[in-house]
Amino acid sequence: MEGDGPLCLECADLDHLLFLAAGDAALTRRAKKASALAAVVVRFSRSRDRYECQGVLVEEEALARAEVACLADDVARERRRQREAEHRRGEDEEFQAAFGNEITRLFPGCPEVRAKVIAVHAGTRSSGRVGRSSAGGALDPDAVTLAVVASVRHEDTGDDQLLMSGVPRADARNQVRSGIQSVLDAWRAPERGS
Repeated sequence: MEGDGPLCLECADLDHLLFLAAGDAALTRRAKKASALAAVVVRFSRSRDRYECQGVLVEEEALARAEVACLADDVARERRRQREAEHRRGEDEEFQAAFGNEITRLFPGCPEVRAKVIAVHAGTRSSGRVGRSSAGGALDPDAVTLAVVASVRHEDTGDDQLLMSGVPRADARNQVRSGIQSVLDAWRAPERGS
């Protein structure tokens, strides 16, 4: 863009650059670094009401050098990715175990297997579920309870069938509320031995 309107690549004196599509962060970073002139290519998304990066324009020689550099350390980068993935798996398992322990502390009548299933579901990385919220990460009792309530609603009530039959969400939630509360009450105060 220049002034009131867009320019073509030739008019902007960028027509000698090559387009490198987004997707390979290492290649893009190296190509931009090696290129004396680079430009970010964006496209306006009407559905998201924002500009989104499509890639970059870089010099041909810079792209070639970046590709060689990426090929040279591809094995090392793959090993690092695997180590980082393994580390994240370990962190996830620790967090999910702690989340499961908090469930059984708050709901001692909840079967241990069920607590683990709830913890894994709620604590899945990048899921957007309550276990991965800041409150869930801090093992806040309200967040843990919300995860248990969601599980009970889906597993122990007819909520999903109501929704699939066309019942509005608010009405379905009202219909299953007492069933959820019954399960939660039973799990909070399990039967004591006589």
